[in-house]
Amino acid sequence: MKFATLPNGTPDGVLHLVSRDLTRTAPALGVTTLQALMDAWDDHAPALERQYADLNAGGGTDFDPASALAPLPRAWQWLDGSAYDSHGDLMQAVFNLAPNPKGRPLMYQGMSHSFLSGVADVPFPSEADGIDFEGEFGVICDAVPMGTTAAEARRHIRLVVQINDWSLRTLAPIEMKTGFGWIQAKPACSIAPVAITPDELGAAWRDARVDLPLTVDLNGARFGNAEGYHMSYGFDELLAHAAYSRALCAGTLLGSGTVSNANFREIGSSCLAERRGIELLDEGAPRTPYLSYGDHVRMECRTRDDQPLFGAIKQRAIAPPTS
Repeated sequence: MKFATLPNGTPDGVLHLVSRDLTRTAPALGVTTLQALMDAWDDHAPALERQYADLNAGGGTDFDPASALAPLPRAWQWLDGSAYDSHGDLMQAVFNLAPNPKGRPLMYQGMSHSFLSGVADVPFPSEADGIDFEGEFGVICDAVPMGTTAAEARRHIRLVVQINDWSLRTLAPIEMKTGFGWIQAKPACSIAPVAITPDELGAAWRDARVDLPLTVDLNGARFGNAEGYHMSYGFDELLAHAAYSRALCAGTLLGSGTVSNANFREIGSSCLAERRGIELLDEGAPRTPYLSYGDHVRMECRTRDDQPLFGAIKQRAIAPPTS
């Protein structure tokens, strides 16, 4: 199934089903929000599957991705990993950091009370903050008990999403040195218009990973096309790590971290920091700037035969509104 949230004047919007080709939509019967669906997935899923079949047969009305909110406009919990070793190893080399502990995923708990639409312009306080995008995949789970194993965690993954995890790189090292975690360096993330059940990926849902490329364009030019499969920890393992000492509430959103491959010099990157790191190692100094107001980024993951999945993230960095 595929889901989108459309505005209705409330913070959480109203849940809709979207056809497989992303052209048609209809309000989800019996459940008003995505959070309510996550709270009682098994109660609602059978009827929604039948409605989804009808929608794909030609029902519903036209779907405009530009009208959609984030599929989950706010969540009880947002956890973000860093599951691509090629990205982590590069950042360690650039900043002369100690290696990450082996056998232990990197993860932090971030801002969850607001997720931005994948098509909204995004205001940032200052261009001097080092505005960067980060293309990621993510999953939304139902309730995960404390102590859940990776094998058990797979059945709790209900939806897969595509994320732009905005970062302010100039502020990040300042906050890292405090040892208290991110606040200013991590503004609200953006999510592509459509959330999908793992079965919509077919064979591309492999080992609890998205086995497809994430295409990233910056100001109309190709910037990266990294494959999503090469996570050192699958989403099942990341969920098990997070649930070691706590239960995860239904609607927890968990990110993969920046999608990255070891051959980043050939296939490009999913964030500016990685490109700048490559330039620093290869040329002695970074030459790719961080974003300026008016710059636009586009991210999209499609099937191998070019069918749509999540819809595209299409956003501009803009100046903050004046009072």
